Amino acid sequence: MKLKISNDDLADAFFEDSHVLGVVSSLKNYQFIWHINQQLGFTFRLNSELEIELKKKTRNYFFSIYEYQIPQTSLVYYIYHNQNNGEYLLPEFKHLDFIWMIKGEDFTLKELEALQKTIKLMPSVQFVIEMDQEKIKNKQHLIF
Repeated sequence: MKLKISNDDLADAFFEDSHVLGVVSSLKNYQFIWHINQQLGFTFRLNSELEIELKKKTRNYFFSIYEYQIPQTSLVYYIYHNQNNGEYLLPEFKHLDFIWMIKGEDFTLKELEALQKTIKLMPSVQFVIEMDQEKIKNKQHLIF
């Protein structure tokens, strides 16, 4: 008997209790993270163990992921850099520079709206939008 792993089931489990924001900013990834940490009081750190590797056109592309866990909670924030050398982690969202994922059941829609407003106020951010997870075609690219 063969067991099959369903990518859809895997994606559903990964995205359970999560929210996803798309961010447009002219800053480089390390500058963007520095500003987030300074202005929002977070301590995002690059997590090289979570880095995502995509193989396209016989080349490997690496997409960094920054992580911040809220102390004493199950809440974790991840910021993915959406671009590397002209390739995109989520090609259907080429206009977005960063994908911000919030994972954890303790996060309310009210908190999401407040976070979104705060990010929009940052001078280096042009645009922030909550992403409809059903419209993300390449969900598997976000799974680490």
